[in-house]
This record gives sequence, C-alpha cells and structure tokens, in this order.
Amino acid sequence: METNYSKQFLSQLYRILYTIRVFETRCIKLYRQGLIRGYLHPYLGEEAIATGACAALEDRDFIVSTHRGHGHSIARGADLKKMTAEIIGRADGYCKGRGGSMHIADVRAGNLGANGIVGAGMPIGVGAGLGSWIRGDDRVTIVFTTDGAANHGTFGESVNLAAMWDLPVIFMIENNQYAVSTPIEQSTREPRLYRRGEGYGVESHRIDGNDVLEVYQSTRDAVAKCRSGKGPILLEGVTYRHAGHHVNDPGAYMPKEQVEYYMAKDPCVVGRRYLMEEGGATEAEVDEIEQQVEQEMEAAVEFAKASPKPSLDSFLNEVQVYA
Repeated sequence: METNYSKQFLSQLYRILYTIRVFETRCIKLYRQGLIRGYLHPYLGEEAIATGACAALEDRDFIVSTHRGHGHSIARGADLKKMTAEIIGRADGYCKGRGGSMHIADVRAGNLGANGIVGAGMPIGVGAGLGSWIRGDDRVTIVFTTDGAANHGTFGESVNLAAMWDLPVIFMIENNQYAVSTPIEQSTREPRLYRRGEGYGVESHRIDGNDVLEVYQSTRDAVAKCRSGKGPILLEGVTYRHAGHHVNDPGAYMPKEQVEYYMAKDPCVVGRRYLMEEGGATEAEVDEIEQQVEQEMEAAVEFAKASPKPSLDSFLNEVQVYA
C-alpha cells in the first residue's frame, strides 16, 4: 500500500477523522441532555470509510448516505453548525430542523441525503449514476450502504441494474458486522459480502475499513475506473462500531475480545499514526489540530442552541406550496 503522501494531505485526513469523532461524541452528550429527539446512530469506529472514500471524490461527484450518516456528511464538507442545528431540530439546520439525525442532505454539495430505511439509498444512487450516463458526464456516485442492507432486495436489484448499464457507481458496504444485534455470520452463509458483487459480474474488493489510506486508495482506483466507463465497482470495508446500534443500545451482545481487537484498530489512532510517522507531524502539531476541531465543535453547539425552532406557519406554508 502506498504511504508516500504529503503532510498536508495526511493532516487533512486526520482532521476529518477527528472531527467525526468529536462530533459524534458531542452529539451523544446532547442526546443525554434531551436536546436530540428520536434515535441517534453514532459513526464511532467507522470514521475511516467516510473520510477515505470522500477524499477520493471531486466536488462535482455525489454521495448517498445511510441512517448512520453523520460521518459521510462531514467528510463531504458539511458545516458543523448547520449539522448540529439539524440534529437538534432547529431552523438553521440543513433541512430546517425537520430531517434530524437520519435525513441530513445537502444536494448543492453533492450529498443526496441520508435515509432512515435500510438499503433505500441503493436505488437512489443508481438513479444518480443513470443521470450521469444520460447527461454524458463522468460524475461518480458513492452509495454508502450496510451489511444489513446487503440482505435486502434493493441491494441485488440495484447492483444488477448498475452492472447492466455500466453505471459510474461505487457501492461501499460498511460492514460493521452487526445488523442491529444480529452478527453477520447468523444472517448469511457467505459473510464475505464483496462476493455479492462478483455474482453480478461487478468488480468487487474487500478492504480494511479502519485504515483511512487503504480506503482512500481503493476508492481512488474505483473512481478512476468509473470515470472511464468501467463501473460499477463494489467495495466492502470491514469495520466495527464502538458501541451498540444506537445510543441507548449497550451492545451487550458484542464479545469483549472482538471489541478489544477492533478498539486496537481505532481509525483515529491509525490516522494519527500515519500523520506522525509518514507525514512527520509533531505531537504539538497534532494537538493543535485536535484543539481547533474541539473549538469548532463547541462553536457549532452554541450556534445550534441559539437557532430558532421551526415555525408551524412556515411548515404549513411549505406543505401547501408542494402539495
């Protein structure tokens, strides 16, 4: 694997990794304070997939997200202030506070949105790829999906259709090895999910989803193939969430030894090591990045708390306009 990257690039990757980590940790606190309604699905432990994959895209490309999608939005360049406002249901959020944690979107930035329905982003991503084909441009779409979604009908239908039309779509399976509390080995005879793509004649690879550079390189190569008309590509990033399915799930079903193994492969630790050992950053420089991120997060929280709640009048007006 290549490691000859500039200090600036490795710093950028680590900043995104750490920003996702801080954002999710802070959101858990906001949830405990009663400021977040509904479910909250942290991306803790999976940060390298969003960070590495989005780093391989250009501004004109698209992503489609999942119910565990905060990291995707941040890696795609989302504003922390608008992110936080959306999650606590305020009018200055990306969706005016009406989407919440599982429905953040920013179409102008190429983020076609998160989705609370498992697997529902797959056909949306194929639609974006079809649009690129019809327009004759070479925009690439990454569809982030999950191990649980791989057992849904939309998965096979989407991969098959994209393959039939050679669409510029990358299917990124974030295999955190649990569909809520069901281990992957108990939901399929073949737990190597990349082989699903091979069954449809799609080039497919299994990668270390905790290694940001491996994710970046694999996605970069997949993007190049998609731009040259050799899509779609399927990547299975093997990773592990650091806790239960959502913030109120204690994850008691997760074996201690398995948790410890993946904690030792923490994406932030790996990214920090790359920055220091390969990029030559000092401890003080890394600490400065972390302090800046933490300050940005606190500013985002204050902005969100000061943001007004959505008004009923504006909501009713929009319902009338779009009805």
